[in-house]
Amino acid sequence: MSFPMRQLGAKDFPALLREIPDCPTHLYMRGTMPPQDYKLLCVVGSRACTPYGRRMTQSLIAGLAKYPVGIVSGMALGIDGEAHKAALDVGLPTVAVLPSGLDDKIIYPRINQPLAQRILKQGGALLSENEHTFVAMLHSFPQRNRISAGMSKATLIIEAGEKSGTLITARLAMDYNREVLAIPHELGRESGAGVNALIREGATLVRSSGDILEALGLRPIENPTQAMLPTDLTDSEAKILTALTEPLVRDELIERAALSAQEANIALSSLLIRGLIVERLGKVERA
Repeated sequence: MSFPMRQLGAKDFPALLREIPDCPTHLYMRGTMPPQDYKLLCVVGSRACTPYGRRMTQSLIAGLAKYPVGIVSGMALGIDGEAHKAALDVGLPTVAVLPSGLDDKIIYPRINQPLAQRILKQGGALLSENEHTFVAMLHSFPQRNRISAGMSKATLIIEAGEKSGTLITARLAMDYNREVLAIPHELGRESGAGVNALIREGATLVRSSGDILEALGLRPIENPTQAMLPTDLTDSEAKILTALTEPLVRDELIERAALSAQEANIALSSLLIRGLIVERLGKVERA
């Protein structure tokens, strides 16, 4: 399937992006942008993400699945890529803003080219300020960050060290008078030092998807049904997640899911690696 590139003028930009003082004069796009009435949330974080950061990214974005929200990020390694994947898993539109051109052979980082194709195939978009053959350079990363922050109503910082480049996006969002949201981290961990500093400086502390909805100006649905399942699960994985309406010991979970021990163990291992479930105090529960 072909996803041709087209050039956008300012009149075609997301409305919020047109408001920033350093708005680009044009953008290149492949794919489809979220509907205009969707609230865009920029989600960024450390390239060297931890299991905690990955789990929080997946859990918080899954909690937005039934709402008119689009996820914006930079398709970098770590939290950025996890944010795109989490959105795709639950059917949310996602936009990758790249520091490179949009040609398949140029897309940065190269290791995430399959993710770029998945974004396009599932109705998302790739955006760049640069010509299609432009190779990502040092200066093009902060340029990319201003677009991500500028087009979004709020920016969520998942993980960031004290000197993380992620903090550039947070500062830009503040400069543009956008809300900055942050996930608290255990004290003493470098992976969360920058995020905790942002909270101290006034960023909104996020405890749940409900906090994000509030920042986006969306009202939570009353009596919500169970969160949507990712679309790429095996039958066994889907049965495990469907059965997890409450924390369960393994034996009881296997019985409720009606799986053999071998099928269940394979599914559980996969779900644990993906951060969709966790084990606490001898019980398995959704992340």
